Amino acid sequence: MKQNIFSSGILLALLGYAAFAISDACSKGLAGHLDPFEVAFSGGVFGFLLLPFIRRPDEPYSDIFATNRPGMWVLRAVSTFVSTAASVMAFMLLPMPEALSLMFLMPFFVTIISVTILKEKVSFWTWLSVGIGFLGVLIVLRPGARAFHLGHVCAIVAALANASSVVAYRLAGDKSARLSLFGSSLFGPLIGDGLLMITHASWPHGLRVWALLFGYGFLAALGQLFMMMATAVAPANRVALPQYSQMVWAVAFSYLLFHQPLDNWTFMGIIVVTLSGMLNWIRQKLRFERMALEERWEHRHKHQADTAKPG
Repeated sequence: MKQNIFSSGILLALLGYAAFAISDACSKGLAGHLDPFEVAFSGGVFGFLLLPFIRRPDEPYSDIFATNRPGMWVLRAVSTFVSTAASVMAFMLLPMPEALSLMFLMPFFVTIISVTILKEKVSFWTWLSVGIGFLGVLIVLRPGARAFHLGHVCAIVAALANASSVVAYRLAGDKSARLSLFGSSLFGPLIGDGLLMITHASWPHGLRVWALLFGYGFLAALGQLFMMMATAVAPANRVALPQYSQMVWAVAFSYLLFHQPLDNWTFMGIIVVTLSGMLNWIRQKLRFERMALEERWEHRHKHQADTAKPG
């Protein structure tokens, strides 16, 4: 039974990351057709279509704003707004694998925030993993050997915003309503990107543009739904590894759809970034298995001690 639950979590995570990757490809396909902020705004609009599937039967829609920590709700909303706007612009300006490799700096920023702001202790293996990931990003960027432009800045900003969102979810705790968690990710782009697009917005023309716009917004929200379902049936650390399947999608789309082949150095950097994520996943897997083994040993030892007591 456990194996079935685990398999379901992995499958849902793979579906979620596939939805994210196709959504990113849709945003890149809209380059030159719509303003980036207008594209990001659509993520909030089409995301509302999924609210009936997220809401429990006894859960009122007003729970979108229900939170014991309003500051964390606002932080999640602002972080989602910044990450959507920055990531759309990054994918429009850069090859997809290059943009995604920079966004994989998110664990590095989470670690920095955890140490400096949350005062959490971080193990040597975590530092090693994020250090290798940072090295991979440097190989992709190759400072001094190639031009550094707005697309790279946007991808890094998106990674930092995603890290802030992760910290906000962590601080919100497990007691936050699902609608509240999902709602903050909708209202951030709706308000933030909505304000930024006012002076540049234009009505989409053509079936292809409308299809790509819907694909971006709806699939981004669908990916979040799949990830919520995945973490509900399997531990979060076990559904983290499929995230790197996004890179496979990105490389395939870059070659087949957008005709942007990668040079050897960029390809090597992407491999290093991916290996750093796998190293962190393996470390977490071993840690949780050790904790589970210790818990079973303590339970067995306590049971033996109880049975040894005279009746």
